Amino acid sequence: MEWRTVVTIVLVVSLCFFMVPIRVEPDKNVEDAKLFANYIDRYNKSYKDNPEEYKKRFERFQRSLQHIERMNGFRSSQESAYYGLTEFSDLSGDEFLERTLMPDLSVRSQKHTRASYHRQHSTGSVNRVKRMPGILPKFDWRDKGVVGPVRSQESCGACWAFSTVGVAESMYAIKNGTLYPFSVQEMIDCMPGDYGCQGGDICSLLSWLLASKTEIISENDYPLTWRTDTCRLSKISAKAQRGITVTDFTCDSFVDAEKELLKTLAIHGPVAVAVNAMSWQNYLGGVIQYHCDGSFESVNHAVQIVGYDLTASIPHYIVKNSWGPTFGDKGYLYIALGKNLCGIANQVSSLDVA
Repeated sequence: MEWRTVVTIVLVVSLCFFMVPIRVEPDKNVEDAKLFANYIDRYNKSYKDNPEEYKKRFERFQRSLQHIERMNGFRSSQESAYYGLTEFSDLSGDEFLERTLMPDLSVRSQKHTRASYHRQHSTGSVNRVKRMPGILPKFDWRDKGVVGPVRSQESCGACWAFSTVGVAESMYAIKNGTLYPFSVQEMIDCMPGDYGCQGGDICSLLSWLLASKTEIISENDYPLTWRTDTCRLSKISAKAQRGITVTDFTCDSFVDAEKELLKTLAIHGPVAVAVNAMSWQNYLGGVIQYHCDGSFESVNHAVQIVGYDLTASIPHYIVKNSWGPTFGDKGYLYIALGKNLCGIANQVSSLDVA
């Protein structure tokens, strides 16, 4: 046997003992398809038996999985915001904006920045929010029993009405000691200008309620239908159990003045705010610190701020949303203080009721 042949045999045998195992990665599409099947069942999606729609939604779902992985990669601590699958994860960004948010809210809201009731607060930096004198380091109006349950706006784009009525309920409870549900549907149907489920804005609603002295009646008397209907207030109000009227309101900017916003929250009550919610599509919980544009031009949603926590490792606002109690942290989100994240300080409304 030639020496070359011997060497070759020895090398082949040696390689058998030193083989580097090759790891075969599982098919990503197969894994994603299993996740998607569970997702469809969990959220009772209607396109399960529609192959064309299924394919389109699966592609959007996979993009959401990539976005979720990217966003979770930015977490700086266990308290940071974390992301996962939500009922909106099968939508593209444009669809999420069109179906759930209000693309033209900044245009609607711009006129209020020139109104007589608008104030531009300015107190300088809020980088030392933990050392703010004059207010409690932690305050949550839910602990006082004056914040109602989280509602769901469903497919009706009336976050402006949900947030405003929610604050009105809290102000009534703070004043009278009783938390009582008032009618969001009345605002949807009766606010002039054909806003309804197509979108409106907080400041226009408050302006109309104050000027017209329109009474916000009980939700029991004027229940939610989640669609824009003909106003039935004149037929219902005579038999309504109780109602409230707005006696005063603000529509202010607290950009670079979040100290004053905290004082308003602690001393006066919850507030309704315009925000940019584009990055919330896959939010599950934790404090939002990054990638949430705060420019006025980007606002597209309305929510309530019901408290804050300066004692947390990431000082934050406590935000009540209107996407139902299964979204986020039982319907709530947390947004870091001091940087106008998500535009939370751009347009802030407080109100008084009688």
